[in-house]
Amino acid sequence: MVTCGTAARARGGPDPAGKGDVVPAGTMTVMASLKQQLRLDLTTAMREQNVTTRDTLRMVLAAVSTEEVSGSEARELSDAELIKVLSREAKRRRESAAAFDDADRGELAAAERAELAVIEQYLPQQLSDSELQALVAQAVAATGKTGPSAMGAVMKAATAQAAGQADGKRIAAEVRSQLGIG
Repeated sequence: MVTCGTAARARGGPDPAGKGDVVPAGTMTVMASLKQQLRLDLTTAMREQNVTTRDTLRMVLAAVSTEEVSGSEARELSDAELIKVLSREAKRRRESAAAFDDADRGELAAAERAELAVIEQYLPQQLSDSELQALVAQAVAATGKTGPSAMGAVMKAATAQAAGQADGKRIAAEVRSQLGIG
């Protein structure tokens, strides 16, 4: 008997859904949601005493919990919403690392980059420059607008198409380039 969890593949145990069922060897269950995967990986990091991964996943899961209870009603986040939370956390780590570099705090910048590397494992593959150019070109064509006044409409369309696969700064720079803005 083998579970589908990452930490206990070689022994029988509860299923990743947490219902206590044992999954027979060779049987695959439906792929875990992103949140379940984060929790499973947190458990694995705790067992392996991987401090960086453990602490980073705890912070990410805390951010997810905060997002779930924000607003008028508590709700369960979809994987797309989880990607947005992860993207926001990754952006924070990038900005913090840059700020620490500017302040000559290399050890803190390295710690932020290590956390960023953990978070990036859960984000979708980033678009290459050529893929981003094609995506923005499609957005410009779809909106049919040109010039500086089209920036908002094109950004909205391009950001929706990118769906977490490109940073907003990269998208904005490409939109400005293709619209001929500064």
